Amino acid sequence: MIQRMVNSRSEWNAAIAGLPDSHILQTWEWGEFKSRTGWTAERLIWQESDAGPILAAAQILTRTHRLGPIPAVIQYVPKGPLMDWDNPGLAGAVLRDLEQRARNSRAIQIKIDPDVVVGRGLPSSPEDQTPSPGRTAENHLAKRNWRFSAEQIQFRHTAILDLHPDEDALLAGMKQKTRYNIRIAMKHGVTVRAGLEQDLPMLYQMYAETATRDGFVIRPAAYYLDLWTSLLRAGMAQPLIAEMEGLPVAALVLFFFAGKGWYFHGMSRERHREKMPNYLLQWEAMRWLRGQGNQIYDLWGAPNTFTESDPMWGVYRFKLGFGAETVRHLGAWDFAPSPAVYHAYHRLLPRMLDITRALSRRRTRALADTA
Repeated sequence: MIQRMVNSRSEWNAAIAGLPDSHILQTWEWGEFKSRTGWTAERLIWQESDAGPILAAAQILTRTHRLGPIPAVIQYVPKGPLMDWDNPGLAGAVLRDLEQRARNSRAIQIKIDPDVVVGRGLPSSPEDQTPSPGRTAENHLAKRNWRFSAEQIQFRHTAILDLHPDEDALLAGMKQKTRYNIRIAMKHGVTVRAGLEQDLPMLYQMYAETATRDGFVIRPAAYYLDLWTSLLRAGMAQPLIAEMEGLPVAALVLFFFAGKGWYFHGMSRERHREKMPNYLLQWEAMRWLRGQGNQIYDLWGAPNTFTESDPMWGVYRFKLGFGAETVRHLGAWDFAPSPAVYHAYHRLLPRMLDITRALSRRRTRALADTA
């Protein structure tokens, strides 16, 4: 098995677009964005020979934290590596190489969270299915002393919409209440337009209002404005804005790559919520993605535990109303060259995160108060 580094945007994106479970977080553009936030990005592919097809790929992000005087190197392969996990020789070679890179970098850990499906439908329900690659991947990782991570960076589960059917069929696949709420928004004059780059600061302001109202933590404005702007300019993002009498009342930012769209960031105002703008906004997102040739819409995020007590339950039910399928993923797994150092780091990590989140909440609340 040959491993080599890729330093060309076009070669990299073309390579990962053809691999299983390709994801926006493995794109060249995502790595370049993260390189402006303190990470470095390396991009590796695996082939049987120089002239052979590309069998696997991994964009590895590396960052050094300071724990007092001690440098702590962390590596992360967001939504990767990309490969056929049912190929044991390939999976073994890729994992072995990632483990060695972690050792060579003296990293505390290397984290992966490939978008490999381990189940579809609610667990223990009649729709529950267990695809082969997910269980195979879990076996590969466990055998090589990887461990399921207590630190899940991305949502482990999500809700997926198949965009292949025509619009009538998509509407028919929704829950009756969802279709009704879409009609309510239309009846009350809610309209949806494509956002432009000059709209992005306003969208962040609305996002800060949403975070304060709903009690979740967001990053500073510069982070999102850089992300949204860079992907919009690369032709991989599109804001959609719902308006009432010319006033923006809700919005979302779509990301898309290799025939798939993602709903990462949504925002809304308290005013006119009774007119159901978020329902029309998601319907228009589905229509827009289909019009651009995308076949899958990942609504990004479902509960960790499928019970009504989970904080994600309300937004999850909203997503299912559009006819989405529950999809359960492998989640994040860590490899630690030194288990003792790994455990010491993870004893300190919750304290570091608590401080960061408290500062972020304070900053977001101050920004929302100026709206």
